[in-house]
Amino acid sequence: MVGLVPVASDVADYGAFFISSYVYLDMCGHGTIGYARTLAFTGQISADTGDSFTLETPAGIVTVHLIWAGDGSLDRVRIANVPSYVGLEHLSVAVEELGSVDAAIVYAGMWYALVDAAPLGLKLVPDSASTLMRAGARIKDAIKAATQDMPLFAGAAAPSVLFYDDDSENSATHFLVLESNKFDRSPCGTGTSARLTFLLEKGLIGPDQTYHARNILGIPFEARLQKRVRAEGREAMIVEIEGAAFITSTQTIFFEKGDPLSQGFLCR
Repeated sequence: MVGLVPVASDVADYGAFFISSYVYLDMCGHGTIGYARTLAFTGQISADTGDSFTLETPAGIVTVHLIWAGDGSLDRVRIANVPSYVGLEHLSVAVEELGSVDAAIVYAGMWYALVDAAPLGLKLVPDSASTLMRAGARIKDAIKAATQDMPLFAGAAAPSVLFYDDDSENSATHFLVLESNKFDRSPCGTGTSARLTFLLEKGLIGPDQTYHARNILGIPFEARLQKRVRAEGREAMIVEIEGAAFITSTQTIFFEKGDPLSQGFLCR
């Protein structure tokens, strides 16, 4: 789960940055979908206020399209992401217990290492989550070591590992490993954008096709190409990611006078 902190923006309708338990995120697709759902839940947006808004994130400005149901509730959200592009088409790293692992490194608001799970004998199912996290963390460490001196990745967080398992040319299961004990409970919005970008770049999917991603629990995202652009001096793509989010709770956080840990704590 990822936290979103709303902030004022001078260039978009809203502004936000994203936090997790271990790092700040420049962009989060499902977090943005959740923000739209929260704005609708709290009455700050509705079908009467329009079908889209812009959101400034650390990665850039995204456009958030709102799909309203007939009863006025927010049904689904479609995000036009920041430009996505392939950084490295192929990177091979040696990983303990896994041998040689091939990955493509793609930017989609964050850097992702796309790894085919099947050649490694990994199954993208709920009962394999711990195994996948351990494997993904080892791959992430190896990729970090291999790319740390490359100017393209200077100052960026190490690419998270997106395992995929294709069942057709435009449909796959995703499992995103963040750390050895953390994985994304969604198919990963920006990761889905990265995967579609790579498939389009390699001509493995048509520009008019919709890409269907799902997590190990069967939760779906859809992605499609909006347009081709240029970013960072290279060919890039604006990918639209569509999905849903749901309200699970509302909470109030107190900062009581005299609390010695009111600013939080971190133990490693």
